Amino acid sequence: MNAISLYARLHDGFDERLAQALARLQTAAAAHRGRIVQATSLGAEDMVVTDLIARHGLAIEIATLDTGALHEPTLALIPRIEQHYGLRIERFRPVTESVVHFVRTHGSDAMRRSVELRKACCALRKLEPLQRLLDGRSAWVTGLRREQSEGRAAVAFSETGADGRIKLNPLADWSWADVWHYIARHEVPYNPLHDQFFPSIGCAPCTRAIAVGE
Repeated sequence: MNAISLYARLHDGFDERLAQALARLQTAAAAHRGRIVQATSLGAEDMVVTDLIARHGLAIEIATLDTGALHEPTLALIPRIEQHYGLRIERFRPVTESVVHFVRTHGSDAMRRSVELRKACCALRKLEPLQRLLDGRSAWVTGLRREQSEGRAAVAFSETGADGRIKLNPLADWSWADVWHYIARHEVPYNPLHDQFFPSIGCAPCTRAIAVGE
């Protein structure tokens, strides 16, 4: 049994939510032409966004963070996406010297030893490359949803950062079932880690499968 068969149930109002998500992307693409990017984590939600961009020919570039610690199935998904949609995904990697120095100083399992070290690892592997990904952009798109966690329950469809950059979350009101219904309907390629009960996709040391009900 895979993730599609478990979660791809149609919820009331799905078509309306889909139309609204597409409208948000179309409006943003027109308003920020040439200066908007999807920052994809290569998880299920982000694959829906990528499919909408590609399917409707939206002028939104697509980029991802190759942290140097991703699962192999995640890395293997990138060329699958590029071949499936005929588009290029730009990769942003951490500064090699910074990673080498961090590992030499703190060890390869530093993120498991303290919250501070985990945050430091994220800063060099994700936050710094993300800033480069966003350089020159006036807007960016994510797959964040309110249902994902208590901390994201108030996610807005559009947010303006302290730097004036717009962050667009077109799937903010989507359910997990909405995501998988869309993937099933449009045969969207997705990360096979979801079939192993990974709800989110991140670095290998910091993300794992969950048990039923966890």
